[in-house]
Amino acid sequence: MTAGIPNSRIDTSRPHPARVYDWLLGGKDNYPVDQEVAEKLPAEARANAARNRAFMHRASAWLAGQGVDQFLDIGTGIPTAPNLHQVVQAVTPQARVVYADNDPIVLRHAEALLVSSPEGATDYIHADVLQPEMILERAAEMLDFGRPVALSLIALMHFLPDEKDPYGVTRRLVGALPSGSYLVLSHGTADQHPELRQETESAYRKGAISLRMRTREEVEPFFEGLELVEPGLVTAPEWYREEPAPVYERSGFYVGVARIP
Repeated sequence: MTAGIPNSRIDTSRPHPARVYDWLLGGKDNYPVDQEVAEKLPAEARANAARNRAFMHRASAWLAGQGVDQFLDIGTGIPTAPNLHQVVQAVTPQARVVYADNDPIVLRHAEALLVSSPEGATDYIHADVLQPEMILERAAEMLDFGRPVALSLIALMHFLPDEKDPYGVTRRLVGALPSGSYLVLSHGTADQHPELRQETESAYRKGAISLRMRTREEVEPFFEGLELVEPGLVTAPEWYREEPAPVYERSGFYVGVARIP
């Protein structure tokens, strides 16, 4: 089952965050305009993207191991194996995963996102996070909102400036989920490398992409009213559950997993 916009066209004249991120991860589904932005970013950006992706894998696998079998991933990005459904269905084969993204190139790759395990199911919604009610309505066609759902907002909310009310958007999404659900969030920051902030923001600004990196204190409100699981709100390389983080690494992302009481 695929929900989407069949005639959605890919605009190759403007960069898109999903395609810039694809380039940073070593993907091929990007265009010169995306590469131009990515190549202006600090050299550390590629390592930061990889660390962020690794956090997503660890957090998703942990949640599946806790018995969570429903996932809503908004800001999915271009499929880069293993995708979220592959991670969670390896642990819980019957898991159901709904992806949502606003880049038409992700829609074009929806078939890759929809290759589920035989026991589970996946779906794709072509939508923007600024349409939370529409996303929730469409997601409810596959997910049972009477049972826990893991909401994944990975490397997404820093592309929403303050005037777009990222905290309010997150609260509307979280508010639709039942007790026992989880929020998985990662957010860009310059706290650990302030000397790279100007270079990073300038690269995105030249590509007409809004970027609002936030401090730890500014990321904390995304989890307001929720129960952060250990190790709490930390940088991406520090988020480990069963074992301590292997080595210290600087990071451009704060991450956290929180339970909805």
